[in-house]
Amino acid sequence: MRTWQVERRKRTRHLIELGGLVVKAGIVELTGDDRATILGALLWMADKLQSDQGEHARELWAAKGKQALEADPATHNGSPNAPQGALVNKAGGRSGLCN
Repeated sequence: MRTWQVERRKRTRHLIELGGLVVKAGIVELTGDDRATILGALLWMADKLQSDQGEHARELWAAKGKQALEADPATHNGSPNAPQGALVNKAGGRSGLCN
């Protein structure tokens, strides 16, 4: 296989995995699969990360993400075929983001 083909497959897998995170977080269901809303939320995150609160947001979000991944048996074992459900916090509600 040619180098460009290998690189293209790596990129495709990476993009699929990122899309899986959007689904896993419940974003698709919560937005009704509204691409403009999803992009707006991602842009808001990017703005937050570039602000003076960026490091705090990154630490908070990383901790929440690690906790959710550890709570999911499929992702905890490093399985690439993790189920695509919504993340739920210990109180039973959906995980929120830093304001």
